Amino acid sequence: MLNQQTMSILHSLKLFGMSGSLEARLADTKQAALSHAEFIGLLVQDERLYRDNLRLKRLLKQAKLRQEAALEDIDYTVSRGLSHQVMLELANTQWITAHRNVLISGPTGVGKSYIACALGNAAARAGYTVLYLRAPRLFETLQQSRGDGSHLKALARLSRVQLVVIDDFLLTPLADSERGDLLEVIEDRYQAGATVIASQCPVKDWHPNIGDPTMADAICDRLLHNAYKVDMRGDSMRTNRPRADRKEAVESDSEVS
Repeated sequence: MLNQQTMSILHSLKLFGMSGSLEARLADTKQAALSHAEFIGLLVQDERLYRDNLRLKRLLKQAKLRQEAALEDIDYTVSRGLSHQVMLELANTQWITAHRNVLISGPTGVGKSYIACALGNAAARAGYTVLYLRAPRLFETLQQSRGDGSHLKALARLSRVQLVVIDDFLLTPLADSERGDLLEVIEDRYQAGATVIASQCPVKDWHPNIGDPTMADAICDRLLHNAYKVDMRGDSMRTNRPRADRKEAVESDSEVS
């Protein structure tokens, strides 16, 4: 009876991690050897783990990552100019706290989206807020927000995300409104958030492809300052069907370029 009352109180206090583990721990005879302090300490750890897992699920859901990807599953045996050392540096996520950018470029099918999503996944697991967006969808959403009067709110929401991942950048020439929106997004995030951008267009060609020279200067200056540049090359991994047992090779097949 007392245990049921305790469970009810834990639920009313929203201590669902503790309530979920209490019954199992009480049924485990090995727990009887623990002191009261040790037993309570384990219950507190269970609650902390439960909340950490809930937060991680929420962060990953909010991130809307294009695919499941992990830095641990990156295939370095395929020659595509991917530096193991650079990826190790990015794995510790300190670059996010430092508000640095990661610019990924390379031909279609080499795994740009996979790398970008893997960085987003690592950031979410480290407790950062993440949002994945394809550039065409980003510009479409911002254009629609102009029509319903929520444009400034949409920009403000983007500025608050700790890591924004923009994929498929510069697939097509930017319209005037898209250049303006891009500048606003990058300006808001400059030294305030981290951004990952993946593009088929080489970074050195971003300036002329953005269009307006003055706006291109402003955008590139903020993007390239103190940024990691990941210049990928090689053949499409989609052609490596005999290697499809490798997780990244399978995942990279979902990249739409």
